[in-house]
Formats: sequence, structure tokens, C-alpha cells
Amino acid sequence: MQQRLVDRHPEVPADQLVAQMVPPPTFDEVSFGSYIPDPKEPSQAAAVSKAEQFAEQVTKLRKAADKKPLFGKKKPVHGIGLYLDGGFGVGKTHLLASIFHSVPDPKSFGTFGEVTNLVGALGFNNAVERLSGNSVLCIDEFELDDPGDTMLVSRLLTELTDRGVSIVATSNTLPGQLGEGRFAAQDFLREIKKLGALFEAVRVDGPDYRHRDLPPAPEPTSPELLAEKAAATTDSTLDDFDGLTKHLSTLHPSRYGALIDGVSAVFVSNVHPVTDQAVALRIVVLADRLYDAGIPVTISGAKLDQIFTQEMLDGGYRKKYLRAISRLLALSRFEAPAHA
Repeated sequence: MQQRLVDRHPEVPADQLVAQMVPPPTFDEVSFGSYIPDPKEPSQAAAVSKAEQFAEQVTKLRKAADKKPLFGKKKPVHGIGLYLDGGFGVGKTHLLASIFHSVPDPKSFGTFGEVTNLVGALGFNNAVERLSGNSVLCIDEFELDDPGDTMLVSRLLTELTDRGVSIVATSNTLPGQLGEGRFAAQDFLREIKKLGALFEAVRVDGPDYRHRDLPPAPEPTSPELLAEKAAATTDSTLDDFDGLTKHLSTLHPSRYGALIDGVSAVFVSNVHPVTDQAVALRIVVLADRLYDAGIPVTISGAKLDQIFTQEMLDGGYRKKYLRAISRLLALSRFEAPAHA
């Protein structure tokens, strides 16, 4: 019988949320040496060098923090910050994961959404305590979507750096511009500036590697062929688009990773442009988790680059939607595993 994502109702205990904060499988083996800078984009080689230096500094800070003084009290160690800013698909997450792999334990890696979800699941003080022993907290896709997140993250990162935890983040928006176009950023300028002051910003330029020398969005599969492919692919799922988006609304985004655990390929029928922003943002989170897991996506209906309306793309969440399209297109070009 064909599996469906809508039949899955995963539970993720709060105490497992910190333990699972590691780079996605796609970045298990990456290193500074495996990042291949584009010779046409000198900022990429410079970013690799800066990331390596940051990892070395974090390691030295950890050693200093662990060193027992001969006399008197141990001097407090303050964490440092690095902010990798650039467009989609220039290898920022590769560098972020390389830093994670290069520094001492304990350490944590998660998207901005996963970090805020962690605080929501554990409570602020508990989250600070669990993360305060880290050498580093790596935050991918740093974004501020509402005033609450602004205040929460500002307070969290300030407390962690005061306790010696270093912070490295990636984003498509410079720290001083976070929140622009999403809410009344001027009302929270002090908090946004405080966040920006924690980081040294490094630019990473270049075209999206996922689209280099690749054709545009593939034509959708016919409904009949989609069902045949799903049936022929072991451990795959087949869902109707509207049914899937409705199911996503019943799950906390922190469970989306567990929702696709063990799935080899995702097939979705009757895809169409989304007009509801809440639905669109859930699709963004699911696209991130699918991309992290490297799960192929095959669809029928509208093309994947048409999944968000132009009105959506012209709004405050434009960068989120463009990232999701970029990742879904990359997944649509993956080959689904052969059937057993």
C-alpha cells in the first residue's frame, strides 16, 4: 500500500531537540578544503579564509575557558560572532557546517527556525542553560519575521555570548537590515542593531550553484505517471498537495524533519500556486527539511517555480520563498531511488 505523509503524526520529545541539532546529512562530510571557490568570485576564497580563522579562534577560546587558573578566579570568556552574508547557493551552509566540524564539543547547528522552536519547546532559561556550555552555536538562514523573534533572539544570543558561546550565522540579509519589509523594523531598531553588533559580517558573492548550467524548472509529471513512479519506489510517499498542506498545519514545524524520516522520495499530486501566506511559510519549512535530507521531489500540476504567486514573491518573505524554490528545483532534479 502506498505510504502518505498525511498519515504520519510524529512526536519529538523536547529533550531530543538539542541532541539533534547537527548539520543535515548533506553536510556530514564537508570541510574547508572541500569548498571549491569560484575563481570569478574572490569573496568566496576570502570567506573560506575568514571562516577558518573564526574556527581557530573559537578553539582557542574553548581552551582558555577550560583552563584552570593557578591563582584566583577564572577570567570570564566572551564569545565571538561571524555573519556570512550572500545570495542563495553560494556555499554559506557548507562553510557553516565546516566551522561546526572544526571546533570542540559541545556545539549545536540549526536553522533560525529550529533555534526559535527549541526555545519555544524548552523555555528560554532551559534553552540558555543547555546551550551555554557550547563552544559555538551555528545558525543557518538567519531571519527575523516578527517582533517577538527579534526580542527573543537578541536576548538569547546576548546571554550566550556573555557566557562564552561563539555564534556564527548565515543569511541573505545583512544584520542591520534584518526585519525590513516584514514588520515595523524602525520600532525595533535598537534590538536589530544590538544583534548586528554581535557579528563580524563577511560577504559571499556568486551565482546559485544549484542553478549553474542547469535547465529551468522541469515539466510536471502526469498524474498517472506520478502514481506509477511512486508505486515503483520503495519507501516513497504520495500525497495530494492540498491534503499535505492541510496536514502540515496540524504539526509544529519542529516535527517536519521527523515527518519525512525514512522516506526515500516524495511525490505530490495536483500542485498549484499558493495564495495563503501561512500555507506558503509551512511549505518553506518542509522544503528546507527535504533539502537537508536530500529527498527527491516529483510533482504533477503546476511547475515548482510557480508554487508561490507573484504577490507572495513581491512581499516581505521574498527571500524565504526564493530559497524554497531554489531548493525544490534542486530536489526535483534528483533521481528517485530504484524500486526494490
